[in-house]
Amino acid sequence: MRVRDLVRAMESIAPPALAESWDRVGLHVGHANADLTGAILLTIDLTEAVVEEAVAAKASAVVAYHPPIWQPISRLTGSTRTQRVVMSLLEHGIAVYSPHTALDAAGGGVTDWLCEGLSGVPNVHEAGDCRALSPHEDHEPPRVKIVTFVPEDHAEQVRNAMATAGAGLIGDYRVCSFASPGVGTFLGGEGTNPAVGEAGRLERVQELRLEMIADASAAALVCDTLRRFHPYEEPAIDLIPLTPEPRRAVGAGRRLVLDTPATAHELAERLRGHLDKSRLKFALPEGVSTEHKITTVGVCPGAGGELAAAARAEGCELFVTGEMKHHEVLAAMDNGMGVLLAGHTNTERGYLPRLADRLRGELVGVEVMVCERDMDPLTYV
Repeated sequence: MRVRDLVRAMESIAPPALAESWDRVGLHVGHANADLTGAILLTIDLTEAVVEEAVAAKASAVVAYHPPIWQPISRLTGSTRTQRVVMSLLEHGIAVYSPHTALDAAGGGVTDWLCEGLSGVPNVHEAGDCRALSPHEDHEPPRVKIVTFVPEDHAEQVRNAMATAGAGLIGDYRVCSFASPGVGTFLGGEGTNPAVGEAGRLERVQELRLEMIADASAAALVCDTLRRFHPYEEPAIDLIPLTPEPRRAVGAGRRLVLDTPATAHELAERLRGHLDKSRLKFALPEGVSTEHKITTVGVCPGAGGELAAAARAEGCELFVTGEMKHHEVLAAMDNGMGVLLAGHTNTERGYLPRLADRLRGELVGVEVMVCERDMDPLTYV
């Protein structure tokens, strides 16, 4: 096994395309061709204490949920914690990969794991209807639908020509098209030589509306080829831009509709047990008691304040996350939505054993460990 195998495994579990645009996911330290001769250590934060544990364990790589390198490093002198961490990792040949928001958004990732605990049926996050608050849109090359109108007896010729130029590709299928019949009309002006009928007379022709999809980069070639094989002097051509298809099950945050409504108190107890944490904070809108039955819950690990408005717009009665700013909590309450806060890394750290199991399945024979010195930097007094 090599570092590139770890990268492949992590990208399979948490595809980088799912990460937020501002994030820093991917391989942070190390060479992709380096050997994985030791264990892989999983952590939320890559602190100096975690690096010491990795060195003592003779680890080959660390998967750090939070990106250890956030701002560009202009020098390596050991004057900052980040510099000392990076220098030590390089000195001991330890690679670092960070999945962060890609792991939040992925199916079976951190957010779905939180939903499991809230649903009351751990290990089965589908214990209620669960979908992304912000569904991911695949950032594939822009695509267009190319539409033309052709006499029925020439449709096969035009379809095949467009396919040779790159149209009609959908996944592993080729020459994909749709045709619907109709009547086309045209009146050729002076000097025209229509393929059907005569110039100066309104003609009606049985035609097929022929539609095929193509990458936007291939549209010019497809249109040029279409014109060369179309029987008309001036074929009608429509280019319709296509928006990316949203994926309901992956993306930022979750909207969880519980099979059985539960009170805020019950949901807090479920979350407390799921995270193995004794201290939670919640706030409810004025006039709503802790015994009010809740059906729809918004969920986001870490700092989810930016998704609170989206959760409320989706009908969520309670928003569960790690931390929110004071004014964000007040805004949620003013909008009639309660808030349940469990601490930033508390909503993330409990997922690491799950990630360890998944990596063991991807990297058979490689030891995967959950860091023991990784902990919430904040303590209660």
